[in-house]
Amino acid sequence: MTGMAVPQHGLRGLWRSRLEHRTRHAAGQDGPGLRRAAVAITVYAKADAPHFLMIKRVARGSNAGQWALPGGRMDPGEDLVDTALRELHEETGIAASRDDVVGVLDDFPASRGIVITPVVVLLDGPQRPRRHPAEVASLHPLPLGVLTAPGVPRWQPQPAGGSLLQMPLRRDMVVHAPTGAILWQFAEVVLRGRELRVAELAEPAFTAS
Repeated sequence: MTGMAVPQHGLRGLWRSRLEHRTRHAAGQDGPGLRRAAVAITVYAKADAPHFLMIKRVARGSNAGQWALPGGRMDPGEDLVDTALRELHEETGIAASRDDVVGVLDDFPASRGIVITPVVVLLDGPQRPRRHPAEVASLHPLPLGVLTAPGVPRWQPQPAGGSLLQMPLRRDMVVHAPTGAILWQFAEVVLRGRELRVAELAEPAFTAS
């Protein structure tokens, strides 16, 4: 049985159990030049079905124009759950508490010396996200089912060998690592109840910009 087969009100206990009963891979202590960040995989009811929230970054600054999950770098005095919840509120206006957090996925060692911690947030009832115009170009709630649809993920062969992960979530939305890797692990571990590690997946060159 996958998470998609359970009504929204029954997801919290199931997802928490799946995250608690696995060994999470966490990055080591901070080293020279290593920066910590967190993202929120935020699930809420929309049109009587569970949706998760994607954003598109503005066309300037870090990760310009890229598809992403709400998130950002950790501030002094925070832990990574605090960071994910703060960034979620700053970027989308959604106010979530630690009680809404059902667990944390593996750290992803991204480019530019950033380690990303994915925090899974499950909210009761519908939400009305509002974008922060300085950081977010647009907001995109997507049904959870797109993460387990046929053809997701897919792999793009590279001229030098190997393949890049792609998560085609919509006709005009193809997501790569690190966000794509995080979403693939969420789909396997949380929605399907299967184990998956993604830390070794390659990123395309444009995500390092």
